[in-house]
Amino acid sequence: MAIFKRDPWILDIYRTYSGESHLYVRGRALEDQPLKHYEQQTLYQTLRNTWRTFKTDEIRNAQVKLTLPNGKFFEVKADHEGYFLFNIATDFNLHNLTDEEGYLLITVSFDEDNSAFAKAKRQKRIKINKFTGETLVPYSEAAYGVISDIDDTIMHTGVTSFLKIRVAFNTFFKNYDRRLPLKGAASFYQLLHRGPSSKGQNPMFYLSNSPWNLYKYLEKFLDFHGFPKGPILLRDFPTPWDRTPKLKRPHKEHELLNILKHYPDMKFILIGDSGEHDVDYYKDTAQQFPDRILAIYLRSVEHKKKMQRVQSIADSFTICPMLLVKESKEAVAHARANGWIV
Repeated sequence: MAIFKRDPWILDIYRTYSGESHLYVRGRALEDQPLKHYEQQTLYQTLRNTWRTFKTDEIRNAQVKLTLPNGKFFEVKADHEGYFLFNIATDFNLHNLTDEEGYLLITVSFDEDNSAFAKAKRQKRIKINKFTGETLVPYSEAAYGVISDIDDTIMHTGVTSFLKIRVAFNTFFKNYDRRLPLKGAASFYQLLHRGPSSKGQNPMFYLSNSPWNLYKYLEKFLDFHGFPKGPILLRDFPTPWDRTPKLKRPHKEHELLNILKHYPDMKFILIGDSGEHDVDYYKDTAQQFPDRILAIYLRSVEHKKKMQRVQSIADSFTICPMLLVKESKEAVAHARANGWIV
């Protein structure tokens, strides 16, 4: 008789951002096999990965421990969907623990003194209990930061398509190496990352309304197509019976403002598209922080009504440059004219 085999316990750690004395690390506790994405997958392999990406078994209320290279550790409890967040002030400078790019290596593990962990270990569902990740701690010397949308800003997605059919097709049937970046986007972002000195480490932040389930997929896409490394900030899709407190603002606006509050002395360039609500979030942010937004670049989408609305907003906006661009080279020319890139 075949014995039903349970998946092992794992901790997915998402690359997020932290401050000099403030940890901000997200992740999720799951019963699952670590997901593996490969280049040149068959359609069957892609569909299998997609199924596994969305078929997750969370570990509710797991006790999770985060350990830093200096031996300091912190503990939090995951929520009923397995998500955990370390949002903790530290009494020491995290920059002293980062690598040359400003990334802090972290180790996350399950609390071994917890009764649920002991039970899982008896059931041989604990194969390892040491999961590594990283969080970005930007240097104060950075010329500026860049906050960018993903969908139809750097990746052809189809968020304006009828019933978002193109979004579904691209997500479920295309592997990351078959997804197309917008022309010139990767090289433009590399220029922004290097900044006016061409040797900088300007922090890059990527926002999307996609669920956290797609984190590994999007991370692979950005790496494969040569985009600068940076935190990828997604969201939890609530279920009808989800009692988790709702954010006061939409996800992208919440993260946008949270980044600015994390780095009160840093200026930013905001990049999005004209197809969703980026123009509204960016406009409102610039109005709240008029001295900190250098420019807003919005990629044009093939939707006449949306384009007319966004163009009207851009024409009357005076706080900072707001440009609608069809191709990356237009944004490159503007950024270079202002001395932000070389």
